[in-house]
Amino acid sequence: MPQSGFLPDYSLLTAMTTTNADVRIWRYRKADIKPGSYTAVILDPVYLNQNATQEITQDTINQAKSALQASMMEMIKNRGDIQIVTKPGPNVVRISVGITGAESTNNSLQPWNFTPVGMALTAGTYAAGVNAKTPAMLVESKLVDSATNILLGEGVVTMQGQPFRTIAGSSQSFVAMAKTIVQTSIGTYKNTSNEAVLFFLPEK
Repeated sequence: MPQSGFLPDYSLLTAMTTTNADVRIWRYRKADIKPGSYTAVILDPVYLNQNATQEITQDTINQAKSALQASMMEMIKNRGDIQIVTKPGPNVVRISVGITGAESTNNSLQPWNFTPVGMALTAGTYAAGVNAKTPAMLVESKLVDSATNILLGEGVVTMQGQPFRTIAGSSQSFVAMAKTIVQTSIGTYKNTSNEAVLFFLPEK
């Protein structure tokens, strides 16, 4: 499991079953949380592991962050039963999401290299720079009680291998793919009836 340091406690995470060989998910959810415990959410600004460079402008970075932030807000608003707020308080959860480019070697015993996501924001970088390492997009998310800062849940989602190498050919495709992974990361878990429900929101 990749560990970038974004999450407070990776030892809590458990691998989840997925049907896509290129997607891996690890997740923790505090056991005693009731789905209807939280009625409002604070969305922290998305963390994107990329600084401005000659190839990657600050405007491109800001556009990617804005698109991902808007995607999360849209997902919450579509529920219709939880508010988006800006101040901590009772029954308010805080969500933080971080996105970083990552590489792993073909030898699974080797550690992950966490590289900026700029390579996925410029067209053709991966296609032109194929090497022995497996590229991946890594999304990490954590949920805390806004009033007490108690950890309610956290997760790691990776998309790796050839699909990421070929799809991530422009800032638009990067954002589109990141939206899907971010929503997977903060959005769903499997309950006992095997239905996908929002991680912390009341079930409908």
